[in-house]
Amino acid sequence: MTSFDTSPQLNAWRALLALAVVFVMLATTGWTAVRHSRETSALRASLAAWEDGRVAGRDLPDPHAAPARLARFFASLTASQRVSLARRYPLAVGNMNGAPVELRYRANRIALREQTGIERTRMRDSRLSPSGQHEAGRRMQRFQSMSRAHRQILAFDPEGSGRAAEVFGDLDRAERVSVVVPGVDTALLTFQRTHRKYSAPVGMAKALYTAEHEVSPTTRTAVIAWADYTSPAGLGIDSATAMRAEYGAVRLTALLRALPGGAPVSLFCHSYGSVVCGVAAHTLPDRVTDIAVAGSPGMRVEKAAQLRTSARVWAMRDADDWVQDVPYLELGGLGHGADPVSSAFGARVLSAREAKGHGGYFEPGTDSLRNLAGIGTGAYRSVRCAGDDDTCRAGLSGTTTAGRA
Repeated sequence: MTSFDTSPQLNAWRALLALAVVFVMLATTGWTAVRHSRETSALRASLAAWEDGRVAGRDLPDPHAAPARLARFFASLTASQRVSLARRYPLAVGNMNGAPVELRYRANRIALREQTGIERTRMRDSRLSPSGQHEAGRRMQRFQSMSRAHRQILAFDPEGSGRAAEVFGDLDRAERVSVVVPGVDTALLTFQRTHRKYSAPVGMAKALYTAEHEVSPTTRTAVIAWADYTSPAGLGIDSATAMRAEYGAVRLTALLRALPGGAPVSLFCHSYGSVVCGVAAHTLPDRVTDIAVAGSPGMRVEKAAQLRTSARVWAMRDADDWVQDVPYLELGGLGHGADPVSSAFGARVLSAREAKGHGGYFEPGTDSLRNLAGIGTGAYRSVRCAGDDDTCRAGLSGTTTAGRA
């Protein structure tokens, strides 16, 4: 690297280039505003019906009440009463923080089967264009797959591009919980993929769950594929700002505060998902012990200490990841701040050897996945640092299954 590569003149040119790109994006795509945190129509209708409902002569509680309040309400019901509520208000119960997770799985299975029928009807709707009918068919197949009995869908909203979360493992009994937070172009139709499956939330989470078992076979783990926020579509203006991340951060924090038990939680944040995790960092519950980012465009701060979290902050980037060419700056709300793998940022920098570019950090057999699994199980001694030393493990005691080392 020459001295010019780090000179103020080059940095100024990078800033000007970034602004030029932004102005082109504004001219061609417009400024896409994000709605405030409002539930969309199908979910809103289910919530409205819940608010007017009763069980055993009792009014139902505010569905937006604190998770602990809702947990107490469900605990006061009989098993048949809980099932009855899931059948009557499947989308409301399926997305309700504080409802028992097994009940949420059941409610979402009901909602998915209902939506499968709706999409099957839309496939034959002559008012839709051929492309609209084709998309309805794709959605029907996706909902049908997600409604299978073995799948544990923790959240589901069919409206628009859709949102979802799926659990692998036993969330109620887990000793360690991992949450995968994906980036741009995350929707119901991209929630899982056959081609390049480890670049989609379901593939990421399943690979991590398997790798965690390999790293620590005796540790009971659960992994959540969390695609329960509206991510930016492509590399437009939304992906250059924190608007979608701010909305996602609220939803992520709500999920984490409602998780059952008290097991330590690790966040694994890919691409724009790292922006979500950066925005959420200062609001996270204390049980979040680790935040690891991969292929990050920035976390909306200049230094890890500015995240205002007690969680350990880890970062990795593959040598072939195109995100390294994104200007690491924040100017007038555009851009996401400093490079998390830079020495000045202050994260624990991990090896990503053999990762497959920007979408390949969860590929089996890679340093990146093994490192994420080591963090997820608390097996810190197993992680490999980016350099030839053990700098990223400084101050850690090796292996822990509870609390911070």
